[in-house]
Amino acid sequence: MRVISKTHLHQLTFFPAILPVNCYVIEEEDHLTLIDAALPGSEKGIHSFVQQTGKPLTHIVLTHIHSDHIGALDALAKLYPDAVICVSTRDSRLMSGDVSLNPDEPQTPIRGGVPKKLRTRASLLLEDGDRIGSLQVITTPGHTPGSISLLDTRTSAIIAGDAFQTRGGIAVSGSLRWSFPFPALATWSKTISLQSAQRLLELNPSLLAVGHGSMIANPLSSMQKAIDHAARQM
Repeated sequence: MRVISKTHLHQLTFFPAILPVNCYVIEEEDHLTLIDAALPGSEKGIHSFVQQTGKPLTHIVLTHIHSDHIGALDALAKLYPDAVICVSTRDSRLMSGDVSLNPDEPQTPIRGGVPKKLRTRASLLLEDGDRIGSLQVITTPGHTPGSISLLDTRTSAIIAGDAFQTRGGIAVSGSLRWSFPFPALATWSKTISLQSAQRLLELNPSLLAVGHGSMIANPLSSMQKAIDHAARQM
């Protein structure tokens, strides 16, 4: 596991040289929030890092329900039975394997590794604008119907899940990068992903942190190029 820290934000990366999967620990004054739960087996590294901080882990927030973002969730729920498990209202259905679509949603199949044997369920359902400590929920559907991003209101850093990727070159979810194609292949709606990416750009983030790839400081120009590229592919 590799750890890179930026102020209140700590990026924990598993298999960084092969198939990098990130999760994030956000430090508050007296507690921690974990964003995403990486791959099965990642709980050991996450738990070790949490112990090093000396602060309790009080919340686990999931940007979306795909297997590489919830892999260690069941194990973490056992390690931290008092932690509040948070997910968007829309993506909470995926936790039980329900891939049905709402009538007003694009009727294209939900892609990616939706879990079939996940035991853990959410204890807090999130909507746009909700707050978890210093984090504000930003709904950014597209990769899944209920994907969210988190804005750290102290620093304007955005943890975007798979709304963007930076591995293989920065790209909007659904915009294929052959050097790392997996986020694109697992995207539900390219059109909605592009709209969500534009929304994140308009928030003027100071830092972009994603599920796959390195963090980008002062990311506006890179985000705009990725958005323009995705728009040309539509």
